[in-house]
Amino acid sequence: MGGISALLGTVALLGFLLFLGGAGLAVVAASQGRPARGGVLLAVVGLVLGLLFSVISQGIIIVEPTQVAVVINTLSGNVEEPRQGGTHVIVPVVQRVPIVYPITQQEYTMSATSDEGSRGGDDAVEARTSDGQTVRLDITTIFRVIPSQAGSLYAAWNDNYVIGFVRPTVRSLTREVVSQFSAEEIYGEARTQMGDDIKAAVEVRFSEENLELTDLLVRDITFSEAFTEAIEQKVVAEQNLQRSRTEAARAETEATGRANAAIAAAEGEAQSTILRAQAEAEALRLVSEQIAANPSLIQYLYVQNLSDNISLALVPSNSPFLFDFESLGSANPNFVAPPAQPQVTPTPAPGG
Repeated sequence: MGGISALLGTVALLGFLLFLGGAGLAVVAASQGRPARGGVLLAVVGLVLGLLFSVISQGIIIVEPTQVAVVINTLSGNVEEPRQGGTHVIVPVVQRVPIVYPITQQEYTMSATSDEGSRGGDDAVEARTSDGQTVRLDITTIFRVIPSQAGSLYAAWNDNYVIGFVRPTVRSLTREVVSQFSAEEIYGEARTQMGDDIKAAVEVRFSEENLELTDLLVRDITFSEAFTEAIEQKVVAEQNLQRSRTEAARAETEATGRANAAIAAAEGEAQSTILRAQAEAEALRLVSEQIAANPSLIQYLYVQNLSDNISLALVPSNSPFLFDFESLGSANPNFVAPPAQPQVTPTPAPGG
């Protein structure tokens, strides 16, 4: 508890050595018939120094900043206010310091890896899920002693709080929380929630025993080989199913696109046909109006479409069209009018 106490203890030891030396000199002087006053004086001084510094060394305690000292009153048996970092004076014999706790962060790891945990060998927490599967968890607990409550911790656990409380409490609460989840849930997204639930349960229990939980880490979870294989097969099946659904959706989309394209093309063709028919009908209507307004227009067009090297055109005598040959001739110099048809005079009947 500090170098000063050790120094005072050393001075007390020297005093007791002087006492022994003075006593020895006094005995030797007395046996030789010489005065033993010098030896007696040395022994008395040594005894006084030894007792004085021994009492002083026991009454001064020096506590490091990273520690807290538990003080007990030996007369009443009560645990007094803990002494934190610094130099403190207590009454020797009446008060004593049975233990000094570290107040820095402590960690306790339970792991399946033999050289990783606080204990050698496989020390993982084995628990059973709600569906009867066995899981093994590697857990690290980080905590510290609450300085102001060190006396209560000592009264409850003395120096056995890690093995007697921390280890069994974490293991028990872990099993209790794991039993509320199925193995498949822990394998999936519920793993984080399970870790949070374990930490919350441990934190409450630690505070009841005057310890402060800083963090609890679920470092690894191991499932049985049969369960892991079943989960992997299920994941593969789900992936294949999803792939099949994606391919079916893509094929359906492509088919729908082709059908829509065909419908659009058919509709476009129908609309184009309608527009052409409407245009042709409108053109015929305009032509009909022009022919009705100018009957000789058709004759003109006929002549205009004749080749330039045509000088003779035969027009059937029974043609339904009435041609104005004079106007046709003026329109086309190469046009030759047909000869006039002879007039036939009907012969009167006999006796007429």
